Amino acid sequence: MTTLEKAKLWLGETFDEETRNAVQELIDSNSPDLEDSFYRELEFGTGGMRGIMGVGTNRLNKYTLGQATQGLANYMLKQFQGEEIKVAIAYDVRNNSKEFGKLVADVLTANGIKVLLFKDHRPTPELSFTVRNKKCHGGIVLTASHNPPEYNGYKVYWNDGAQIVPPHDEAIINEVYSVKFEEIKFNGNDDLIEWIGEEQDDVYIDACIENSTYQNIGKENLNIVFTSIHGTTYTTVPKALEKAGFKKIDLVREQMIPSGNFPTVDSPNPEEPAALEMAMDLAKITNADIVIGTDPDGDRLGIAVRNLDGEIELLNGNQTNTILTYYILNEWRKQERITGKEFIGSTIVTSDIFFDIAQKFGVDCKVGLTGFKWIGKMIRDFEGKEKFVCGGEESFGFMTGDFVRDKDSCGSIVLACEIAAWCKANGRTMYQYMIEIYQELGMYYEGLVNLVRKGRDGAEEIQNMMKNFRENPPKELAGSPVEEVKDFKEQTNFIVSKGEKQVMNDIPKSNVLIYYTQDGTKVCVRPSGTEPKIKFYISVKDSITSESDFRDKLKSLDEKINQVKNDLQLS
Repeated sequence: MTTLEKAKLWLGETFDEETRNAVQELIDSNSPDLEDSFYRELEFGTGGMRGIMGVGTNRLNKYTLGQATQGLANYMLKQFQGEEIKVAIAYDVRNNSKEFGKLVADVLTANGIKVLLFKDHRPTPELSFTVRNKKCHGGIVLTASHNPPEYNGYKVYWNDGAQIVPPHDEAIINEVYSVKFEEIKFNGNDDLIEWIGEEQDDVYIDACIENSTYQNIGKENLNIVFTSIHGTTYTTVPKALEKAGFKKIDLVREQMIPSGNFPTVDSPNPEEPAALEMAMDLAKITNADIVIGTDPDGDRLGIAVRNLDGEIELLNGNQTNTILTYYILNEWRKQERITGKEFIGSTIVTSDIFFDIAQKFGVDCKVGLTGFKWIGKMIRDFEGKEKFVCGGEESFGFMTGDFVRDKDSCGSIVLACEIAAWCKANGRTMYQYMIEIYQELGMYYEGLVNLVRKGRDGAEEIQNMMKNFRENPPKELAGSPVEEVKDFKEQTNFIVSKGEKQVMNDIPKSNVLIYYTQDGTKVCVRPSGTEPKIKFYISVKDSITSESDFRDKLKSLDEKINQVKNDLQLS
């Protein structure tokens, strides 16, 4: 079936007048958007879906959302026969999110499923918390994280508060793709909706504080600048910081206004220094010790602190997580809470320093595929056997404890500010604390390259790049021979010096490659699951003996990362 033929199907009576008119306009104008809107079905992946809003099978709209929700409802009705099924729904600040939230609620209630629907936008981690707190069978959040304004998305959570994983994910996907558009039940029953308001914020915030605070030193003297970058955390983070005892909190007022257009930034992504520019400017005026920003749905956090030159510098995700993890485990050791049956969670693309931290404190470091749903799965798999302490991934996500089973900026921010206050009270900065950790465990430094390839041609180019890297792995990187080639799609680890392949079946299959060199350099290559990108994660390391060595080591490691980029022809 041609793209045009697929589009003409959307002119039928199944679709409302507004949709039919929009499709007809695409056809009549011979718009280039017609091809991209209909050439494929918007992928409902293992965690949900994300895409550009608009009409068509490859767009997020009433019908693709309805299809996803009808499929989910069909699956839940089979899984929980005879039970009153409850599903919590939250949505972020993105354009149409509130309307999409009600639409999804209507499909569920039309199928006899009770819905706990937030009255207004709330952070993703609060949805995860609410699923367990309210004993729901599942959850849905409408969000596209830090994607551009034209995007929105749909994530599904199971009854443990974590995103869906095997076996539920594939089973739900099968149900979704078996739903025809004319089978979607859109006529909801408002009697089955329970509205959730600000009262839930307080319950969630109390849990954040309970799981993220260890001592009360210097909080009244810490100067904080916070921005929600127009996102949802304006509802939670300032209140949480005040309740935790912090007194000096300056907000970037222009960015505390929720908006799906994100008018003051090019990208609402706290991984990018530009997104925190206004916060850093305010920090100069207020002489802030720490600057914090969150993404639109409030699961990621970016933290900037004073470096050795006294300038505010954005930490990368691995650096932030190194500080938080080390501090937590050190506090657990002081409290004699470590018994040898504890673990921290990480991912295959995250820094290997977390193995070193785990070893130091006598806990396990479990590693999963990219995404916090795999850390959530770890918690569930080892419940009652091993105690989860904390977990993080390089893409600016962290969680403390298991009360939220997704990355959680609110609890992580409370913890980070406690560490910053403690450091300041002891005459140092978080940056210096990080360097002390490096002196003890070795200095790790990371770089990330994102190659954007949009549309059908871009998707094919990414596939070809992965094929080439799989069939022709580099022989050396930055002058060090490649010793291991891990292929998570084939589930093999090729030991170059021995010429042998070892089987890796402890992690599910995924289209990811990792190269390790003899000197410990690590390069991970993977297509993004949510954006039209292929990503290259580069990690290098060295030893460091003192703070005075840090600048030189940083420079040499940065040069090494550039060498790796050149070797992979990425620069």
